[in-house]
Amino acid sequence: MSTYKVKAFGTQAPDADLKQMNIERRDVTSKDVEIEILYCGVCHSDLHTARNDWGGTVYPAVPGHEIVGRVTKVGNEVTKFKAGDLAAVGCMVDSCRTCESCKHDLEQYCLNGFTGTYNGKDKHSGTQTFGGYSEKVVVDEHFVLRVPENLDLPAVAPLLCAGITTWSPLRHWNTGESSKVAVVGLGGLGHMAIKLAKGLGAEVSLFTRTPGKTQDAKRLGADHIIISTDEAQMKPVKGKFDLIIDTVPYVHNINPYVTTLHHSGTLVLVGYLGDLTPMLNSAPMVSGRKSVAGSLIGGIAETQEMLDFCGEHHIVSDIEMIKMQDINTAYARMLKSDVKYRFVIDMTSLKN
Repeated sequence: MSTYKVKAFGTQAPDADLKQMNIERRDVTSKDVEIEILYCGVCHSDLHTARNDWGGTVYPAVPGHEIVGRVTKVGNEVTKFKAGDLAAVGCMVDSCRTCESCKHDLEQYCLNGFTGTYNGKDKHSGTQTFGGYSEKVVVDEHFVLRVPENLDLPAVAPLLCAGITTWSPLRHWNTGESSKVAVVGLGGLGHMAIKLAKGLGAEVSLFTRTPGKTQDAKRLGADHIIISTDEAQMKPVKGKFDLIIDTVPYVHNINPYVTTLHHSGTLVLVGYLGDLTPMLNSAPMVSGRKSVAGSLIGGIAETQEMLDFCGEHHIVSDIEMIKMQDINTAYARMLKSDVKYRFVIDMTSLKN
């Protein structure tokens, strides 16, 4: 298989800064779309992968799975895209396509494991996949998404991860105009959860430990702000919520939030992976048929649905644009939650 070199930013080791390097992209196969990357969002998963926080990172690693760009070339069997089209790529670039999950448009739950946009294994070349911190990417058309022309392109990029991660549970648990939804945490995921839940017509509340976030939460669309450490504010919302989207990325006590669920309500974890500490108390769950669940990104059809919805309702992320050369500083700031609410890389900076 023929390949060509493109500029990228990646890292050679867990403790090394990201720096410019050359990587190889495959030439388009019959079903492939080649995309010139214009913007790429910066996700906590990028940092975790670069630093091998989850284990299993293959180096060199090139992160980036919130990709927006323009199609530059298509394979001879591609039917969905042509050169010049706006296009996007999220967290997946392939899956087995044959298991029960894939057959039901749930590629994120592929029983054989989906292929990640980075740190995955390319089925054509057998080599690892490299992400969006690069000039171009080549992806099978099934995993390429259409971008509404009316949206601000840089601010679309985080929709490909932060957006779909919160949209999927909102849709799965049938959020609508009669729904009472709460969001735990106001960061990259939390701010999108508020915007999307409000766009679906729900009454939206934010749980936060920080009183200073009240004004911004209301600007984003929250109807109510609840300081979760204040018992006087927690007591009136006991048994209130149909759905709670918990976006907090570190271990925390979810038991106080479970008590605020309405009977048959669900708290869904989208930010944290790992053991729960303190242990989950099943008593309020059993007595109220309440659930604690998890959710991972979304399928391709669902992601397209989300993008189309955002186009219709003019919903995008709140972003801070950076140059590719500033990624290490951005990572340091991201660890301190010093961004409102998502960094996006202007990939033209890589051409300098």
